Parts: sequence; structure tokens; C-alpha cells
Amino acid sequence: MPVYNKLVRDRILEVLEREKLTYSSKILNPSEFAKSVQKKLYEEVKEFEQANSREEITGELADILELVYAAAEMNQISLEELESVRLDKKIKRGGFEKRIFLLEVNDE
Repeated sequence: MPVYNKLVRDRILEVLEREKLTYSSKILNPSEFAKSVQKKLYEEVKEFEQANSREEITGELADILELVYAAAEMNQISLEELESVRLDKKIKRGGFEKRIFLLEVNDE
């Protein structure tokens, strides 16, 4: 029996029940949830890094976005506030459209 010990999407238990699989689960307290969201976000970023097809990349980006939404809600940050901060940073520091890769800075 595989052991997962990881955060899963809300309807995964329904899928398991439909497939007549037995499982054990628990509801995380806020502290456990915060740590699990961070860990799951890291896991999804690694999966995005390994994705090859457009379909895989799209799926991984959707998972990452869902976790960003969860992290924002968990920290009482509205999506509007998040988008506002994103746009403000883009205006002040730019986006990533130019694909600039900084090699070094001489600070002497």
C-alpha cells in the first residue's frame, strides 16, 4: 500500500471512493496546512521543471496557480491585492519578457 503523506486536492477522496479504494486521511490544522502548501508548491514546481509537453506544462502551471491561490487565502490576501502587487512590481522592476539573465555585478 503506497504511503503519500501529502496535501491533495479536495475531491481526491471522492475519486478514491469511486474506484472503491480504501484510504486514510486527516484534516490539517492551520499550521500543518501552511507547511503542506509550501511543500506541495515546491513539488509542483519540480514537476513543472520536468514537464515536456504543452499539456503537461499547462497542467503543472494550473496546479501551481491553485496553490498560489490557497497560499493567498491562507494568508488573508485577496486575489485582487495579489494582482495589484504583481502589477506594481512589474511597473517598478519590470517583468520577464526580455529574458535577461544577470551574470554578475561589480560592486567595488
